[in-house]
Amino acid sequence: MFDQQPSRFGAFGRTIDQASFDAGLRQHMLRVYNFMTLGLGVTGLVALLVASTPALYVPIFTTPLKWVVMLAPLAFILVLSWRFDRMSSSALQGTFWAFCAVMGLSMASIFLVFTGASIARVFFITAAMFAGTSLWGYTTKADLTRMGSFLMMGLIGIVVASLVNIFLGSSALQFAISVIGVVVFSGLTAYDTQRIKEEYAEHYGHEANTKLAVMGALSLYLNFINLFQMLLHLMGQREE
Repeated sequence: MFDQQPSRFGAFGRTIDQASFDAGLRQHMLRVYNFMTLGLGVTGLVALLVASTPALYVPIFTTPLKWVVMLAPLAFILVLSWRFDRMSSSALQGTFWAFCAVMGLSMASIFLVFTGASIARVFFITAAMFAGTSLWGYTTKADLTRMGSFLMMGLIGIVVASLVNIFLGSSALQFAISVIGVVVFSGLTAYDTQRIKEEYAEHYGHEANTKLAVMGALSLYLNFINLFQMLLHLMGQREE
């Protein structure tokens, strides 16, 4: 963790002014949250458009094409995670927006399963929970690194259990996955927020790093989406 002294050492070992650092950090975090919020907006608009257009959702969700749509976001995540350092800032942003759109395509089915009112209600509950945990991660003096390792183990467990439940179709297992998922993704939100702060401190002194902001936004975006889906399984009202 970085300290809160009046001055610190920058990326090249030079002493920097704390006020300048704090102002830069706030600007960086604002960019991260802006990217994330716009990404969620793209996802929501695409999902709503597809769900309200039978000519789009019928050939997707009533054919094997649905598996392609469901797995496509994973391919984008792998590309963004493994190749972001080789991509230009503009290419990285374009890939991020494309990923958000594809995620919207894959999430369009929730509008066919759950009522619009319950989706809206769960979205605002998710937003409140996300804001609270992210704020805590930003302000806490505690080192969340150790917590992060346990959360990653929990995430792996959720992925494995979810894959198994595709074949079992157990409502009890889905309930357990959702409950654990809410805890894990709430914790990851706080952990990732603190990690984004630390990454900014490590790179302070470099030129404006849009790529760092985009990757930070991707982490928080994924936490929000997964938290929303877990809460929707717990609290969403299904269409009759």
